[in-house]
Amino acid sequence: MIITALQLYQYQIPLDRLLPVGCQRIDIRRGLVLQVEAQAETGETLSERVEIAPLSGLDIDGNPLHGFSQESLAQVSDKLESLLEKFVDAPIDHLLEITAIEALPSLAFGLSLLHAKLSGQLNGHSISQEQKIIPLLYRNSDEPLSALHQRVRAMPAQVHSAKVKVAQTSLEEEVQLIHQILAIRPDLKLRLDANRGFSLEQAIDFAACIPPASIEYIEEPCQRPADNAAFYQAVAMPWALDESLNDPTYQFSMQPGLTALVVKPMLIGSLEKLQKLQAKAEHAGVRFILSSSLEATLGIEALAKLSRIMTPDEIPGLDTLSAFSCDLLVSSGKARCQSLSDLTLIKSC
Repeated sequence: MIITALQLYQYQIPLDRLLPVGCQRIDIRRGLVLQVEAQAETGETLSERVEIAPLSGLDIDGNPLHGFSQESLAQVSDKLESLLEKFVDAPIDHLLEITAIEALPSLAFGLSLLHAKLSGQLNGHSISQEQKIIPLLYRNSDEPLSALHQRVRAMPAQVHSAKVKVAQTSLEEEVQLIHQILAIRPDLKLRLDANRGFSLEQAIDFAACIPPASIEYIEEPCQRPADNAAFYQAVAMPWALDESLNDPTYQFSMQPGLTALVVKPMLIGSLEKLQKLQAKAEHAGVRFILSSSLEATLGIEALAKLSRIMTPDEIPGLDTLSAFSCDLLVSSGKARCQSLSDLTLIKSC
């Protein structure tokens, strides 16, 4: 199969409500869309597109986002612009050749995903409205606590797990929040996400004040990842890694209490790299859970399909679209869905 044409676009979507990026907040999401046309040996022309959106940029206060993508959107865009002409008239396997040497994780993931789409590896894995999700619960600083309570009450009865952002306010408020959620929905199992927001002492104090039977695990409980094992030894609460995986030097090693890797493909890299990490984790009995990097609908659709292929027994963490003011190329039912004509064309080959 030979690549015949490529178009690179940039999108920009305002958010209806702030989205958390660790302890920071964003009110707009920007990213790229790469569309490729390729001709099969049969003469058939295929067209596929991917979203490439590093989780970087500025928060609502104008501060750089930290702890997530190390590359900027401009870096990815510039690199893609320099690559596009080299892809024209090349076989689609050239996408993987570039991926193998690409240092920017979001670009490596996007190119390998594009190859998977063009080669039919994601075919037959459609997304249904019945696909299970893990609702994301967090409180914006400008909203009353009752608004969060209402979102908990509105959760469907068949949903029995939720993800809760913690380490956002005082310990007393954090503990109270967990107890209030469970008072409304005592059947819930909670995945807590601390984003390295607690000291070891704070993490232990927090965990000691919440019901352990209701907690599935807590992501990155300690400011110093080296303290996570000590946290587990003190309170026996399972923990997971998230931000630690974004370090280019990260190598999997089993530690006491480590129960899951929460993996954001846009921050990790190619599908091959994801598969190798998954094999190591699952060999050690550690769960491998795919999660979004706040992608728009085009990216979320791809992650949902990947989760069905790579982790069919796990529910991915993809519940971030409700904050988006519109969809991107793939409709989730919002009143507006951006088409290619709504995006900014950067380059066409």
